Amino acid sequence: MPTTSAGPPAPTPPGADATPGTVVRWTFDVLNTHHAAPLRAVWTDETRERMPGATYRGADEIEAYFSGLFAAVPDLTLTMQSMVEQGEEVFVRWTLTGTHTGAALEGIEPTGKRLDIDGVDHFTVRDGVIVSNFVIYDQMQFARQLGLLPADGSRLDVGLKWGHNLLARLRG
Repeated sequence: MPTTSAGPPAPTPPGADATPGTVVRWTFDVLNTHHAAPLRAVWTDETRERMPGATYRGADEIEAYFSGLFAAVPDLTLTMQSMVEQGEEVFVRWTLTGTHTGAALEGIEPTGKRLDIDGVDHFTVRDGVIVSNFVIYDQMQFARQLGLLPADGSRLDVGLKWGHNLLARLRG
């Protein structure tokens, strides 16, 4: 699925002798161009990307996921907050920002809402190739920002918690 966003050109892929941290930094740089296809240089048919809602296996599935994300959030920016590298393992704390004005996002039609999501990736990189990535992000933050859940502390939020607590007391 081609992306409709026109970002800057993708940086030159790192070589097979690149450190795992260099490979991961490059992936963030490429993702911010809004073109997933160049990432095939570091994905294989065995690469596994574990997101909170689904697991994507192989370059085709992973590219389709990111192309869909770029289509849903055309102004998406991923900012690397910090990175720790040890051997083949790389951990990145990141922030995703953008506005859900494009296509559906994880089955949710465009809301026009602004996203500012915190997350962590745990990459395994071997011989210049991403073997796996385990992604964690604050799903409640995501749901509140898109309007799937009420704002924390809002009347609806307080009412839902009150009703839940009443049911828990009645069951207990």
